[in-house]
Amino acid sequence: MKEKQTSLPYKTVMEELKEKSFRPVYLLMGEETYFIDQISDHIQNFVLDEAERSFNQVIFYGKDADVLNIINSARRYPMMAAHNVVIIKEAQALKGIEQLSHYIEKPLSSTILVIAYKYKNLDKRTVLYKSIVKNGLVFESNKIYEDQVPAWIDKYIKGRGFSIVPDASMMLLEFLGNDLSKIAMELDKLLITLPSGSKKISPDVIEKNIGISKEYNNFELHKALIQKNPEKAFRIAFYFSDNQKSSPIIVTIASLYFFYTKLIALHYVRDASRNDMAAALKINPYFLNDYIQGYKAYPLPKSLKIISLLREYDLKSKGVNNTSTSAGDLLKELIYRIIYA
Repeated sequence: MKEKQTSLPYKTVMEELKEKSFRPVYLLMGEETYFIDQISDHIQNFVLDEAERSFNQVIFYGKDADVLNIINSARRYPMMAAHNVVIIKEAQALKGIEQLSHYIEKPLSSTILVIAYKYKNLDKRTVLYKSIVKNGLVFESNKIYEDQVPAWIDKYIKGRGFSIVPDASMMLLEFLGNDLSKIAMELDKLLITLPSGSKKISPDVIEKNIGISKEYNNFELHKALIQKNPEKAFRIAFYFSDNQKSSPIIVTIASLYFFYTKLIALHYVRDASRNDMAAALKINPYFLNDYIQGYKAYPLPKSLKIISLLREYDLKSKGVNNTSTSAGDLLKELIYRIIYA
């Protein structure tokens, strides 16, 4: 028997909200706070008009809130409005949150209760969780993988009528990781700073407005290694060595590990079509030529050896079998050994 779906996708939740189809209870939980904020903010800003909010919308913050006050607010009937909206932000910090089940077991159809439970999931074995599944809606917001971020950036930008160069997306990924809230904030800033009539975000725009070097970043280091260009690779390595605060070795090692594992995977799908290869590697087809060039430059035995080197230097950077070599010197040594592996 097929297991009942308990968590709805983000797109489905937003479509329901835009169609004014509301649930009495929303549990928004998980590590990726961006989607939680988007849903919560939509309910906060669009369910009621400005005049209705004064009497029919209450926002609590978990750390400072009392469960009984929340329940009493949820049990109120709306005044001259269709709905009473109660939002609990940072609900993961709410003491006695399990007591909400007393209300959620029999919620008012006129109340919309939003529980924004960030950075982790509510225990699915609890009475509270089960009562929300029965009488409301659960949205589980999981972190997206780094290889999914460029596509997310592209969709985000296109949704606002702009475009972004793939290299610029990679620069943002290298600098901000997969924190969608930070990425969205930086993209919104960039869109404001674009010259009148300009519709495209380029690496130059990123460098000028965010301060990410278009020349000294992990993406460019990958290219230098692909091209077997020791001068460029060492120039970047020395820059990273002198700027460990903004370019920590642990991030560079993680980035190189990601890159070389993709090269290894390519050895097993090299006879597939270009689209199939890009899909197997979970990369934008725009970057496939770089990986094909890298695959030719680093045969399988070399790539496997480099993975071992990356593991070795990851441990050394954390003090294992290393008591005196600085992070910067470790990085320069690592790049030398990769180039001449």
